[in-house]
Amino acid sequence: MMIRSITTFVAAVLAGLLSSQARAAETEWPQFLGPTRNGISSETGLVDAFPASGPKEVWRVPAGVGMSGLAVSGGNVLTAWHADGKQCVVALDAATGKQKWRTPVAPEYKNPQGNGTRATPTIAGDRVFLLTGEAILVALNLADGAILWSTNLAEQTGAQTAEYGVACSPLVVDGRVIVTVGAPQATVVAVDAASGKIAWKAGDDPSGYSSPVLLELGGRQQLVALSGASVLGLATDTGAVLWRHPYVTDYNCNTASPVAADGGVYVSAGENHGGALLKLTASGDRFDVAEAWASQGTRSTLRTEWQTAISLDGHLYGFDNVGAAGPVTHLTCINGATGERVWQQLRFGKGNAIAADGKLWISTQAGELVVVRTTPKGYEELARADVGIRTRQAPALAGGLLYLRDDEGVLCVDVRK
Repeated sequence: MMIRSITTFVAAVLAGLLSSQARAAETEWPQFLGPTRNGISSETGLVDAFPASGPKEVWRVPAGVGMSGLAVSGGNVLTAWHADGKQCVVALDAATGKQKWRTPVAPEYKNPQGNGTRATPTIAGDRVFLLTGEAILVALNLADGAILWSTNLAEQTGAQTAEYGVACSPLVVDGRVIVTVGAPQATVVAVDAASGKIAWKAGDDPSGYSSPVLLELGGRQQLVALSGASVLGLATDTGAVLWRHPYVTDYNCNTASPVAADGGVYVSAGENHGGALLKLTASGDRFDVAEAWASQGTRSTLRTEWQTAISLDGHLYGFDNVGAAGPVTHLTCINGATGERVWQQLRFGKGNAIAADGKLWISTQAGELVVVRTTPKGYEELARADVGIRTRQAPALAGGLLYLRDDEGVLCVDVRK
């Protein structure tokens, strides 16, 4: 009886530790689009309103030029910006904003559409991975920023880098770093996370600007990548193409990541293109793919530009981008199963969003932080404040702290009740 009691006690302790670890992982933001790479956090107990003075500022520190977002894990905030003529990966203390280290990884990246690194770092275990504006993939030690390996994927694959710069944020799956580079026979490339050596290559499309995701589709876990010309489903272990669906836009401007919705995958592009929900049917080792619905062109219900839509409770929330040059943007909710528009806040403005605690947390290019309830009943704004961060990147959320950045600074605000 004593042995059985001890065994039961040990099992309970281990279960508690594993549960605590799972909860800790859920309250971090270790990569682009968050813990499950869909822009959604499981955190609760967040504010429904701001005081007159705005959200509680924890810290604000200077930054540098760059379009990189923020990854938060293990008390670290990771991003990338220009410093001393280089693209640098930067680690900040999540509680204080104090810089822990800054590592140059490539020359400054300059582009007519804006300078600086486009991709967001990915934190996986004790390593950090970043893809630079010219497709140099680098691995660093999280503790001190030491470079572990660096590989120029454009040179290795013969890729013609995208016109507006390489924007893919790395995805780490089963010890491999998955990125989109858009070379002949190498739309998507998997690199061994330990060595930096190419493990497999797949596809034959230009890259576009989207980042790949890991989804369960058709009863199988698979990588889904939106290239400049198609949507690809790939086997995680070999890169074998499981299915391909053409999705062509002007200038290869597919930028938002694919999103799981209604048992399928939703893809979308702005500037009067549109969106579609794809459904898969198993066919041997591959899949047949068909559009469950499509809403394209000037009458489309949702045309996400560079913001990935949020899929919640059967609905998609996103920024509907209108016009050939994208001058007008409406905040929009559509039915995920049918594509029908449910509500729309006209001329909301350009921004980006994540979801947590039944709310959208929206950063705008006007420098505001806006909180909107996620409900199909209609637009319900809960809070709005000018926080002085003018960014295209969505916030990062970890442990009730919301992080934002632009070329001028990185800001941390406390959004716990």
